[in-house]
Amino acid sequence: MDWLGDHQWAAWLALAAALGVGEMFSLDLILGMLAVGALVGMVAGALAAPVVLQVLLAVAAAAATLTLLRPSLVHRLHDGPGLTTGHQKLVGSQGIAVTRLTAATSGQIRLEGEIWTAKPYDDTTPIAEGQTVEVFEIRGATAYVHPLTLPGSTPEEIA
Repeated sequence: MDWLGDHQWAAWLALAAALGVGEMFSLDLILGMLAVGALVGMVAGALAAPVVLQVLLAVAAAAATLTLLRPSLVHRLHDGPGLTTGHQKLVGSQGIAVTRLTAATSGQIRLEGEIWTAKPYDDTTPIAEGQTVEVFEIRGATAYVHPLTLPGSTPEEIA
């Protein structure tokens, strides 16, 4: 017990390490903030501060990090960009019409090196073979596309 009285910083360091390991399993950023408080207690213990002051400093540091630092860290971790996978990543990409597309008949487009069944997104615009199209939606295995009007061209030239 005499050793612990002379090396209080070691007890704080052990507590900080245990809380750090616990944080690795929980990933809530709560135990990590408590570990920061324990590290502040360790510094106070290394400077031979009274035990009451060590505890007060550790609690204050833990409370400060929990209220000031943790909310912004959690927001950054959970507010990342959305990951689009599968066919939805093709929405917004451009392709070339392989066959003529009309409201009455579906056709085919070449999209990222693959041939897709396609229909016009709106029923009023026919799409000519060889025309550049943009994918608006994918339902099942059918891409719903809209023709891209090239600068300097008129819709009559494209159709």
